[in-house]
Amino acid sequence: MDAATWDERYAGTDLVWSAGPNAFVAEQLADHPRGRALDLAAGEGRNAIWLAEQGFEVEALDFSEVAAIKGRELAAHRGVPVTFTVADVTEPFTVAPADLVLVAYLHLPREVERDVLHRAAALVAPGGTFLLVAHARRNLTEGVGGPPDASVLPTTREVLDALAGTGLEVGEAGEVTREVEVDGAPRTAIDLLVRATRAR
Repeated sequence: MDAATWDERYAGTDLVWSAGPNAFVAEQLADHPRGRALDLAAGEGRNAIWLAEQGFEVEALDFSEVAAIKGRELAAHRGVPVTFTVADVTEPFTVAPADLVLVAYLHLPREVERDVLHRAAALVAPGGTFLLVAHARRNLTEGVGGPPDASVLPTTREVLDALAGTGLEVGEAGEVTREVEVDGAPRTAIDLLVRATRAR
């Protein structure tokens, strides 16, 4: 979907995504040293705002102007500073490196995703962390939620291949599960989590 389509989607409801952070983001980053954080394709900023509440200096990027406006309003309501920048992460963009680079549920065709992950990895400062959370490809047939299109659902191997040669050292990579409720019934969603660091 393009920016205009996402603008329309974000404008059509109070919040497209939940106000709280993704469970894996909160779990993985609760004890992370504070510093500058980049949230790429941040949407309305649920993870960015949570990071700011934890003491990070946060810049959130998304190509939807409507999402950025809503994110700024929500951050102001929550009383935390977050810089929302309108930028398409599938195109070259310029931001300062960060101690944490987060890519959460950004689903793109393989070659586009590869370029985006290379750029994201390059933004990780010495001693910094790269964290990716995505709907796993296996979720399409065995889980629930996420895009109904295998071509934008990554595997662990594809993400690791995209990060090859970036200088990041992968510490954790594989599928993780979330328990969700759909129509009042418990279901299991299958996600992909990759965490990597850059040496100091």
